[in-house]
Amino acid sequence: MNLRASPRPACEAIAPGRTRPDQGRKMVTRAIPAQPDEEAVKTANDRFKQSYRALFFFSLILATAAHYAVLDFWPEMVAEDVSFTASELQAIELPPTVEIPEAPKAVARPATPIIAPGNIDEEITIAPTTFKDNPVSELPPPPTLQDMKNDRALEDAPAFTPFTVKPDIKNREEVQRALQREYPPLLRDAGIGGTVLIWFFIDEDGHVVRTLVQESSGYEGLDNAALKVAGIIQFTPALNRDKRVPVWISLPVTFTLER
Repeated sequence: MNLRASPRPACEAIAPGRTRPDQGRKMVTRAIPAQPDEEAVKTANDRFKQSYRALFFFSLILATAAHYAVLDFWPEMVAEDVSFTASELQAIELPPTVEIPEAPKAVARPATPIIAPGNIDEEITIAPTTFKDNPVSELPPPPTLQDMKNDRALEDAPAFTPFTVKPDIKNREEVQRALQREYPPLLRDAGIGGTVLIWFFIDEDGHVVRTLVQESSGYEGLDNAALKVAGIIQFTPALNRDKRVPVWISLPVTFTLER
């Protein structure tokens, strides 16, 4: 910081009869700060602004030279030949025009039947039908003695045996209890049920002699339970005309959950 003295003016008028203010006093100097140098306080931003024009034109010239060099030394590009040749076109004969036949005429509805009144006696009784009163000539003959001897061979595998009256279940309530008793607990708790188709070989007295699984339910536990239930079932004997005959029949055994 520069210090400069500020002297009073040399020609200062003093009124008569008055003394100068500085008479008998010492001369006092005051420090006055000098004005800052404008060049010394310029910032980097100011200096950048002054050199902006020079940098702009220099960059423009440099970019033009770089583009010229790239375009001048870039390898020449040649388009690939993609031409092709086409063979002579052949004419295709179109199939003959198919004539669509006319739609068939609507079929006339049949006449509405009319119920005619009739006088029917309500007191009509029908006589029981028996083979003795109404012989049937087209039925197969009853089994002979030789056929009875072949019952053991019939028992070996399911086979057709002619009969006119099929066997019927006599103990249905007992069979229902057996179904609940033999139902596998694991499958019942899991909500799994199913139907097993069982072959029954029934002798002349209606007894179940042999049982086989014809169609499985998909669960071995249900199949085994169905065979146990099948051994409990009691049948009426099958009849061929008036003779009892051993037969094979197929019945479903179904396991379902009670609700």
